Amino acid sequence: MSLEAFERYPLLFGPSPVHPLDRLSDHLGGARIWAKREDCNSGLAFGGNKTRKLEYLLPDALARGADTLVSIGGVQSNHTRQVAAAAAKAGMKAVLVQESWVDWPDPVNDKVGNILLSRIMGADVRLVRAGFGIGFKDSWHQALEDVRAAGGTPYAIPAGASDHPLGGLGFADWAFEVQRQERELGVFFDTIVVCSVTGSTHAGMIAGFAAQDRPRRVLGIDASARIDETRAQVEKIARGTADLIGLGRDLRDEEITVLEGWAGDLYGVPVRSTVDAIRLTGSLEGMIIDPVYEGKSMAGLIDLVRGGDIPKDSNVLYAHLGGQPALNAYSGVFG
Repeated sequence: MSLEAFERYPLLFGPSPVHPLDRLSDHLGGARIWAKREDCNSGLAFGGNKTRKLEYLLPDALARGADTLVSIGGVQSNHTRQVAAAAAKAGMKAVLVQESWVDWPDPVNDKVGNILLSRIMGADVRLVRAGFGIGFKDSWHQALEDVRAAGGTPYAIPAGASDHPLGGLGFADWAFEVQRQERELGVFFDTIVVCSVTGSTHAGMIAGFAAQDRPRRVLGIDASARIDETRAQVEKIARGTADLIGLGRDLRDEEITVLEGWAGDLYGVPVRSTVDAIRLTGSLEGMIIDPVYEGKSMAGLIDLVRGGDIPKDSNVLYAHLGGQPALNAYSGVFG
């Protein structure tokens, strides 16, 4: 089956913009860096990478007669905010399990940023005390049962819309979108840098670019601080997505790269390199990135360019996945 065979529910403006980060490139003195802006991809609640994934999940939910999207994330989950927005757009309800994945002391952590936006959009937000984990959680299963008990028909969306049969399709399509934009721009991005946690953003890219069979590295920067779990999930989803879109060959091990070193010790807790990357990108480019995902992938990009792991003659595409609303819950870091 080809990617075109899967139905999409339109949530995006169209292709997300690509632009050069010239001042950052000059500052680092190495590869030419560009950004592809999933934070500007939609009019729904600031968009983001999960909005692109949900374009493929919504038709399945509607075809199954669902009336309620049920998903899970941390208190400041970008994903659950985008699920709330997609539900509002499609005329559905949303039940969001917000677990305490991040031990963060900001006193307004559960009142501002992403969770505030979800409440504004009418979602049923449920705060649950439970630690970080990308697997299927008891609290999520309970929420699904609660919807059924109330006479509703839930549609289950796992954390990050990732461990779902269709979870990788949005970013497999993204890879072909990049190919089209390369033709328009007259550039070839030999290196893609993306944050990796629940896995399907990175995994979908791997599958989509594998179908193009060009000399391109897709570097996932772990932000989970659980590198083995993340790498295993990326591999699982990438192989499943490749089969789904009819790649016609096995993915090679070297096509699946998840790098550690920038996550710190805990998911969602910024470290010095995270904050430095946020400040550097903001002060040089006016581009705002977040302390949970993009600050960590940008820190990785900066070190890889400075250290020569990404060669000077490279064209690098940095995948900006969104997430800036979470900055409101981390104001103490920048005060």
